[in-house]
Amino acid sequence: MTPTRRDVLKAAVATGGAAGLSACLDVTGGSDPPTGSDPAALPERQFAWSDRVRHDEHGNEQLPRHQILLYLTLTGDGPPTAADREQVAAAFDALTRAYEWSHEGVLWSVAYSPAYFDRFEASLPDTVDCPPPRALSPFETPDFDEQDMLVHLASDNADAVLQAEQALRGTREEANGITFEASLAGVASLADEADRRTGFVGAGMPAARQSELEGVPDDGPVPEASPLFMGFTAGFAANQASESYVAIDEAPFADGTTKHVANIRQRLSDWYGEQNHEERVAEMFSPEHAQKEWVEGVGESLGANSRVDETLDDIREQAREYGRVGHAQKAARANRDEEGNVKLLRRHFESTDDDVASLHFPSLQQQMSEFEAVRTAMNGTDITEATPAVRQRVNNGILEYIFVVSRGNWLVPPRSKLALPRPR
Repeated sequence: MTPTRRDVLKAAVATGGAAGLSACLDVTGGSDPPTGSDPAALPERQFAWSDRVRHDEHGNEQLPRHQILLYLTLTGDGPPTAADREQVAAAFDALTRAYEWSHEGVLWSVAYSPAYFDRFEASLPDTVDCPPPRALSPFETPDFDEQDMLVHLASDNADAVLQAEQALRGTREEANGITFEASLAGVASLADEADRRTGFVGAGMPAARQSELEGVPDDGPVPEASPLFMGFTAGFAANQASESYVAIDEAPFADGTTKHVANIRQRLSDWYGEQNHEERVAEMFSPEHAQKEWVEGVGESLGANSRVDETLDDIREQAREYGRVGHAQKAARANRDEEGNVKLLRRHFESTDDDVASLHFPSLQQQMSEFEAVRTAMNGTDITEATPAVRQRVNNGILEYIFVVSRGNWLVPPRSKLALPRPR
C-alpha cells in the first residue's frame, strides 16, 4: 500500500532528524510559516497559547496538530553557569525571531523539574508547589521523568516543528531564514533517544494512524471525526481553567505555572470490542450522559460544555443504578473551587511512539497539589465502596483501558526567567 501524506508526516515527526525533515519536505514541498518577532513582544506567560491557536465554532481550543516533547539533561554537574544561561537565552531568542508564536508558526514553552532546582543550594520558595513526581494511584508503577528541562514544541506545520527542534539542538544553523548563532548543544541534550517524544491531535489523525498499531483493534474502530483514539472529543472550553486561573500570582515566578506531564498507554480492544457507544459514553462522561443521549457521535453535540457538572450531585446513586461511573464526572468533583471555577487546564495529545497507541497528558495548574487531588478523585476509590459493581478498574471510568507509563512535574517559569532560572 502506498503511504498517504498523513502517514509520511507522522513518520517524519516521529523519526525526527535530517531524514525525518527530508521526508516531510518531499511531501509538503516545504511550508512557508510566518516569521517571528522581537522576544520582548511576547507575553510573559509562556503557556498563554489560547489566543494563538485555532478555535472551533463553539470556541473550543484546537491545539497544534504536530507536537514534540524534548526531555533534556544538563551536560554539567551543579548549577548552570552565567555562560550557560546566556547561551540558552540566545537560542530561544533565535527561535522567537524565526517563527511566529502561533499554530501557523511554532508555539513552545520551557519548563524545569524539581531535580533541576536541586542543583542549587537555595530551595524553591513556598509560593511554588512543585514537588518531585510520585505514583498517584495504588495500581500504577510509573517511571518518573526527572530530567532537568522540558521543551514543548507545537505547530500545524510538521516541517516547521522539525526545523525548530533541529536548530535548538544544534544540528542545523538556520530555520525559517533566521540564523541560530546559539543552540542548546553543549548545555542540555537528550540523555536517551526515548527522551524525545512526539504526538499529534486533530480530527481524523488518530483514525488515519490506527492501522497496525498496538493497543487498537485490527478492524480500525476509531471514528474518522475523533481527535483522540478513544473516540470522543475533549477539551471543552467551559470545562477548562483559564490561563489566568492557573498562573502563579506571587514572585519570583509570578506568571509562571506548574505542569504535570503523564505518558499513558492505551489498550482499546475491550473498549471497542465489548462496549457499545452508549456504554462508552457512560464510562467516558457519565451514565446520565448515556441515559439522556447527550452525546452524539464523537461528542460535538455538546458544543463548548461537557455538561459533566450536571452529573455530580448524585454520582453514587448513578453508580449503584447503572453499575458503572464516568471518568469525567469522577475527576470533576475535585476540579472545581468553591466558586465553581475549573482548576486544571489540560492540553493532551495522542502519540504513536514505538507503534503503541498512547497519550501525552500535559496539565497546567497553579499548584501541583490541585492536579494530584483531581487524579485521586479519578481513581474513584470512594465509589468502589458505594457499590460492588464498580471495582478498582472495572466499570470505573476509563481506568480499565489506560496505563500510566511515566509522570513528571515541572515548573514553567515566566518568559523573563525561562533560561535556566535560579530558585530564588
